[in-house]
Amino acid sequence: MTSVPGARHGMLSSVRGIWLGLDVLTVVLVVVAVAQVGADGGAADEAWLPWTASVLGVAFLAVYAWGRWAVRLPGGAWILALTVLWALMLVNPWALWVAFPLMLLQMHVLGPHRGVLAVAATVVLAVGARYVVLGHVHVGDVVGPVIGGAVAVGVVLGLEALVRESQERQRLLDELADAERERAVAEERERLARDIHDTLAQGFSAIELQLRSAAGPGVEQARATARENLAEARRFVRELSPPDLEGATLVLALQRVAARVPGRGGPEVDVVVTGEPQTLPVPVETALLRVAQSALANVVQHAGASRAAVTLSYLGDAVALDVVDDGVGGALDEGFGIAAMRSRVRQLGGRLALESEPGSGTALAVTLPVAGDGVACEERGGSS
Repeated sequence: MTSVPGARHGMLSSVRGIWLGLDVLTVVLVVVAVAQVGADGGAADEAWLPWTASVLGVAFLAVYAWGRWAVRLPGGAWILALTVLWALMLVNPWALWVAFPLMLLQMHVLGPHRGVLAVAATVVLAVGARYVVLGHVHVGDVVGPVIGGAVAVGVVLGLEALVRESQERQRLLDELADAERERAVAEERERLARDIHDTLAQGFSAIELQLRSAAGPGVEQARATARENLAEARRFVRELSPPDLEGATLVLALQRVAARVPGRGGPEVDVVVTGEPQTLPVPVETALLRVAQSALANVVQHAGASRAAVTLSYLGDAVALDVVDDGVGGALDEGFGIAAMRSRVRQLGGRLALESEPGSGTALAVTLPVAGDGVACEERGGSS
C-alpha cells in the first residue's frame, strides 16, 4: 500500500496550493485597485482619494496577513474585519474587484450556511456602494457581483466536497491496509499452526503409539519424551490459533466477529446456533471462523444489506456454517476471497456452496466433517 502516504501528501499539497493562489490573487487585486485609482487622477477636490485608497488597501492586506500567518484569529472576527475594511475601500470603485477573493474566504472560513449569508451581504454592499459612489447602477453592476458570489459559493462547496471525499478515501485506504496486514499475520499464524499440527504433532503421536507395544526403561523414557514434545507442539498450535478463538468457544468467537460488523459500516448480524454444541478440532474451528470473517467482510463491502445472519449447526459427525444477507445480490464473481474460502474448506474435506440472486441477497453454506479422513481430530486440550 505504498500509494497511501503519497495520496495524503498530494492532497495536502493541493490544499496549500489553493491557499497560496488565493493569497496571490488577493494581493494582486488590492494592489491593482489602489494603483488604478492613483492613475486615474480625478478632480481636485478628490485629491484625498488615492491616499485614502492606499491606506485602506495597506490596512486590508495587513489584517489579511495577520489572520493568515501571524495570529490565529477566530474565523468570524477575522472575516468581519476584512469585510468592514473592504466596504470602506469601496470609496475606490476599483476595489470592487477584491470582492471575489473575499467571498471565497467567507465561504471557506464561515462554512456553507453563514458563508452564504456573508456572500449575499457582500453582493448587496458591492451594488449599494456602486450606487452611492457613481449615483447610478447599470445591469452589469448588479449581474457582475451576483455571478461572482455564485461562482465563489460553487467553487468552495465543490472543493470542500472533494476534500471530504479524499479524506474518506484515505480513511478507507488506511483501513484496507490495516486489514491486509492483519490478514497476512493471521494467515501466517494459521499456516504455522497447520504445519506444526500436520508434521510434528502427528509424528510425535505416531511415535508414542508405536512405543506402547515395546517394553523396557529406555523405551519408556522415549515414550515420555514423545509425550512431552507432543504436548509442546499442541501448545504451539493453540497459541497460533486466531485471536478470537483464544480462550473462547467457536460460538463466542463468531459472536465477537459479528459484533464488529456494524462498526465497520455493515448491518446488524444475528448469530444462531442449532444442534448440540461440541468440541471441534482446532483446524475445523479455525476454518469456520475464517470463512465467517471473509463472508461478513464481503457483506460490508459489497452487499448493501440491512440484516445478516450467521448460523452454526452441529450435525453430529459434521458441522455447517451459513452466512445469509438481504443485500443486493447479483452475479457471482468469485474473486480471491471466495477462492481462498473454497480452498480452505476443500483441504478439510468439506463443501462450500454460494447462491445469489439480484435483489434477494446472498447465501453462503459450508459443511465440514468433524472427524475422519478429511481432518485430523485434534481438540483443544485433547489428544490426537
